[in-house]
Amino acid sequence: MAGGFLIDIQLLKEKTLVVIILIILILVSAYFSSSETAMMALNRYRLKHLAARKNKSAIQTQKLLEKPDRLISLILLGNNFVNILAAQITTVITLNYFGENSLLGSTLILTAVLLIFAEVIPKTIAATRPEKIALPSSWILNFLLKIFYPAIWLINQLANRIIKILGVKNLTRTSDTLSTSEIKTVVEEAGSRISEKYREMLLGILDLEKVTVEDIIIPRSEIFAVNLEDDWSNIVEQLKYCRFSRVPCYSGNINMIEGVLQMRKIRQFLLTNDEFALKDLKALLSEPYFVPSTTSLYIQLTNFQIKRQRIAFAVDEYGELDGLITLQSLISEILGGFTDTTGINNRDVFPQEDGSFLVDGSANLREINKLFDFELPTDGPKTLNGLITEQMQDIPDVGTTFKLDGMTIEVVKTLQNAVKIAKLTKTDQNRSS
Repeated sequence: MAGGFLIDIQLLKEKTLVVIILIILILVSAYFSSSETAMMALNRYRLKHLAARKNKSAIQTQKLLEKPDRLISLILLGNNFVNILAAQITTVITLNYFGENSLLGSTLILTAVLLIFAEVIPKTIAATRPEKIALPSSWILNFLLKIFYPAIWLINQLANRIIKILGVKNLTRTSDTLSTSEIKTVVEEAGSRISEKYREMLLGILDLEKVTVEDIIIPRSEIFAVNLEDDWSNIVEQLKYCRFSRVPCYSGNINMIEGVLQMRKIRQFLLTNDEFALKDLKALLSEPYFVPSTTSLYIQLTNFQIKRQRIAFAVDEYGELDGLITLQSLISEILGGFTDTTGINNRDVFPQEDGSFLVDGSANLREINKLFDFELPTDGPKTLNGLITEQMQDIPDVGTTFKLDGMTIEVVKTLQNAVKIAKLTKTDQNRSS
């Protein structure tokens, strides 16, 4: 009896030990699985930020990720070794204590346990908290990499040779550099981490390269300028009531720009009516600065800085004046609602009770799209009048209606061979031209 009792105790101890070993193996497998997922799910830019701040764990993790083939080989080597060992132990226990008939059942149970506790659960947790798992784990993985380096090197050599045999030649890791469109997506999806105003500003900066001077110029027809060939009294009268800090001056024709007058230089004269003549006015003019209309805003912003200019005249390929661009309007394009300029909402667009909008023909298409989330094409004409006349191939009559890009456009008023006011109504129909 005593002998049998001792045997039972010994057997129990053996079973307990085996169970503990299996639990340890499952935990180790879970560690490798979670480490793999966490390493691959890490935000690379967040990691670079932490490494730049001298975070030792982040630096260690970066080194591991520099050679992902070694890291993956290490994790897979460890995971597979542990899983196979667990399977063998389970097989031996089943054969010794339960017989061959129980082998299938034990295999299914072990598979389910490994799948749930060593794969699904740890990988799910790692995917949601990659940084908390990957950074501490990097020290253990680096230690294991040094120990098992010969085996990992051999595995990688064999794997690379097989890959070459299969015809895969380029094994170089693609760059982590984001394109402009990808950066825009990151900014747009930042959510509450970036306020709406700051998000608009960042998007405005990203758009500088694809937006040209032509897109934001003040058209030549709307430029406030002084004709130096006009009567001196008329010139003085215009300057007295001028609300701009800088005024273009021309001789006879707007294309003949003589220079730019800074109002602060003649403010004293306007207040005191001291003697002041046309020649004195011309002496105060600064040299005009001309730029091609096709210049990107990114380049133009740089040029404003280099040349120390605040105003530029945009010209077409024939040297004809297209319009005027100021440093203020360029900054306004970037900052949007941060600026104190008059918005298109008040000046050019008039919402109606039926949900439509009466829009001035000179209104800029990009500004209309930005303000009301329209999708009017901007790759051709820059104004609503230009868009309508291009689509109609003629100066349309009042009442003319057509559909374009989900919008119903109706000509309400024409003036001097141009569309003065149009009515825009957003529709649910598919785009058509």
